[in-house]
Amino acid sequence: GYCPQENSLWPDLTVQEHLEAYTAVKGMRKEDAAVNISRIAEVLELQKHLKTAVRRLSVGEARKLCFALSVLGDPTVMLWDEPSAGMDLKGQRRMWKAIQTSLKSKQRGAILSTHYLDEAMAICDRVAVLVSGQLRYIGSIEDLKRKFGRSYYLEVKMKDAGQRDVVHAEVLRLFPAAAQQESSSSLLIYKIPMENVLPLSQSFSKLEAAKQNRRLEEYSLSLRTLQQV
Repeated sequence: GYCPQENSLWPDLTVQEHLEAYTAVKGMRKEDAAVNISRIAEVLELQKHLKTAVRRLSVGEARKLCFALSVLGDPTVMLWDEPSAGMDLKGQRRMWKAIQTSLKSKQRGAILSTHYLDEAMAICDRVAVLVSGQLRYIGSIEDLKRKFGRSYYLEVKMKDAGQRDVVHAEVLRLFPAAAQQESSSSLLIYKIPMENVLPLSQSFSKLEAAKQNRRLEEYSLSLRTLQQV
């Protein structure tokens, strides 16, 4: 089963006609096809749209249809490319539940691409992270959290670019394990391990002291989320 990122649908056919066409292509008996169509339409809340032409569907409803077509006939391997794009939160949750149900059998598997970390966490047992086409991580959600989810972001604003070396040295003095992530003419961003920041009260006291000494103009210290990874 395959759900492409771009909707591959016939604009003048109805939702029902799409589902019937796909069950026929997959060689399903009419009785089985009717049961499958009714079930997937109920799970994804497509019943009221069965007689609606695709051109009249919302973006979210069209994505639901594309996903529904990918799971008809209980395929053993499924590929989903951004299947929930354009759906509202309720639609996403219903689709996730349908995926979890379809993958209960250990004889079935799927590859899902998504920009939503909460989607991967909800339905995947292994994740791979691609950055600029390069594989940067592959493993379990739990391991991803351990490796990348326990750190802080420190953003430091400078008064002028000529202070860069002074400010950088000050940050390393305050947080020896800080690793610079990004920089601009007036901003430096660091990743700091959680153990190097706690207790937070001391960290903020250090930053305030540096600000009062005019080594820093402004700063922001926040917990790094997995979505930022």
